[in-house]
Amino acid sequence: MAATRVYVARLAGLVVLGPDGESIGRIRDVVVAVRYDRQQPRVHGLVVELPTRRRIFVPMLRVTTIEPGVVALNTGTVSLRRFTQRPGEMLALAQIVDSSVRVHDPDLLDLADVDVLVVDLGIEQTRTRDWRVTRVAVRGHRRLGRRRTVHVVDWMQVSGLTPYEIGRPGQDVTQLLEQFEGLRPADVAHMLRELPEKRRIEVAIALDDERLADVVQELPDDDQVDLLGHLEVRRAADVLEAMDPDDAADLLGELPKGERESLLALMDPEESEPVRRLLEHSPDTAGGLMTPKPVVLTPATTVAEALARVRNPDLTPALATMVFVVRPPTATPTGRFLGSVHLQRLLREPPAHLVGGILDTDLAPLRPDAPLGAVTRYFATYNLVCGPVVDEENHLLGAVSVDDVLDHLLPEDWREQEDTAHDAVAGHEGVTDAE
Repeated sequence: MAATRVYVARLAGLVVLGPDGESIGRIRDVVVAVRYDRQQPRVHGLVVELPTRRRIFVPMLRVTTIEPGVVALNTGTVSLRRFTQRPGEMLALAQIVDSSVRVHDPDLLDLADVDVLVVDLGIEQTRTRDWRVTRVAVRGHRRLGRRRTVHVVDWMQVSGLTPYEIGRPGQDVTQLLEQFEGLRPADVAHMLRELPEKRRIEVAIALDDERLADVVQELPDDDQVDLLGHLEVRRAADVLEAMDPDDAADLLGELPKGERESLLALMDPEESEPVRRLLEHSPDTAGGLMTPKPVVLTPATTVAEALARVRNPDLTPALATMVFVVRPPTATPTGRFLGSVHLQRLLREPPAHLVGGILDTDLAPLRPDAPLGAVTRYFATYNLVCGPVVDEENHLLGAVSVDDVLDHLLPEDWREQEDTAHDAVAGHEGVTDAE
């Protein structure tokens, strides 16, 4: 049975179907027009994410039915223009939920003069087929880790939901963070970029250093710099420490020299030193592309120990394909580089064998000044996804992985572009660029 009253949190993630049952995308938010008085806001439409991850706007008048699990449209023709928020519009999930409000309901005297949080909005279809925000679900702030009771009240019994009040800094982000749980950093980065700037900064501040570092590494360069600039300087240094050294060096390389040096000075010396070494190299050379923390072993390491090292979940798949064997010390720059051992070779050898006896000494290492083109040909020639970088004195400096190479081969704005092949599939399924 089609619903005429629904809560927006239950719409998030629902599949949107065209009239022939073809899938168009999934709902990511609801667009409402919040007024400065307490009158019920009109629901303008839905923010729908296509398979390409582009977000488009679908007017509520195009919605035929809302059923458990799906939302059906009365047309398969929708505009493919990227959704742009207009003046006076607010995003229900990204901006209104998590707002702090006051409730003026005579039946809820225990909430009088108490700040509560918005946890959901109820929308309802009127006789004219318009949709309005009619109800607000609120909950008291958490105390001692316990959730408070949720109350549902009429929109007009709530104060604090004007555009000005919603736009004030310091808004809670509990509900937004729950949406990010279990997602890969790249997906969180994409969702973060879709948020209004105020909410993006509030979420970034709320994330812990490790999680934020993982997410920042997946953002375009300009967004990385902007986000870092909104953090308190000590926090910015902590996030840089948590980033992979090569990614931290790339980000710091985008900053003015004075700001870069200030942040490096605040970082732990053990974390800043490899970053400083990377900054000495041009970003489009093997030395600028490499990570200084590959898997480095001594020749006396057993195959079993080597396999245990490459099982480290913090290693990228590319770095886990090869271990590098050196004379002590094993911290880069290491002692004399002896050779490499591929993961496939480790899997074929008895666990008790030593890696020093199964070295590949024929693979020529990269020099730190090797340009990007030479690095690319190196990977193609030897069918590699990871390769050693060694200086003139045969010290291992680090390793270049194929993901680092791709980051520099692709256009600078590749994270902001949609896949045109996916666009073609979406069009075939019934989505066309109609106005």
